Amino acid sequence: MTGPRDEASVLVAGPATWNMLVHLDELPDPRPHTVFARRHHETVGGTSAGKALNLARLGRAVTLRTVLGDDEHAPRVRAVLEEEGVHVIAEPAPDGRTERHLNLMDARGDRLSVYLQAAADVPASGPGWDRTIAALEAAAAVVVDLAVPSLHVLAAASERGRDVWVDLHDYDGATEFHRPWVDAGTHVFLSSDRMPFWRAFMASRVEAGARLVVCTHGSDGATALTPDDGFVDVDAERVDDVVDTNGAGDGFFAGFLDAYLDGAPLEPAMRAGAAHAARVVRSPHLVPVR
Repeated sequence: MTGPRDEASVLVAGPATWNMLVHLDELPDPRPHTVFARRHHETVGGTSAGKALNLARLGRAVTLRTVLGDDEHAPRVRAVLEEEGVHVIAEPAPDGRTERHLNLMDARGDRLSVYLQAAADVPASGPGWDRTIAALEAAAAVVVDLAVPSLHVLAAASERGRDVWVDLHDYDGATEFHRPWVDAGTHVFLSSDRMPFWRAFMASRVEAGARLVVCTHGSDGATALTPDDGFVDVDAERVDDVVDTNGAGDGFFAGFLDAYLDGAPLEPAMRAGAAHAARVVRSPHLVPVR
């Protein structure tokens, strides 16, 4: 795709992983016992991979800065990303191991994630840093996800006065790890799963200078807040053939951001996010089935 959509490129910084997804009738109780999986498969995971893949699927030019090892999993991750059109800047993992998760999923879509291998920090002087800064300066939107190796990108974006899109996921309003992203985010996304006072939190971020806050509620839709529009609620799209809820939030984020960069007003952008999330949950992977 050529034209303005290529000019309005996106830089995403954060994790890309190789995951094992195991589907169970229900999540196991915390006691010794045996359960049988309904099915399982391996695929690319990671919130930043999810955003980058979905933005690319929507036709957006996107660069992903991530960390990969030199193990057998790294080329699998890279191949999936590059086949979708994502430009990958991969800093080498200090221990040579690619981040991996084991996700246990029940029939309702609830998930227990086990980190088999987490990404370690990498220096800002890594081999891909100059390309990362070039992508940051050229991007129409800079998305920095929750991960220690992304902190350097967060600082660089803030120092340059760039808008910073952050996804706080199931932030509870208190966990200290999230604080750099909370403070830096000019465009903030989060889930209401662990935050009963989400409306007050959204208002506090706008009062602190954020220009957009979006809170997703799973199957109950999403709420946005801007200084000009106030609170705007949209319903989730009904999906009767859910395959896998992994990546639904990243699909919503990507659908919203893509529409926003095309100049859509707030409510249509929210509906674009909901529509794309509905397509994602019909797929066993992070992007809709072609």
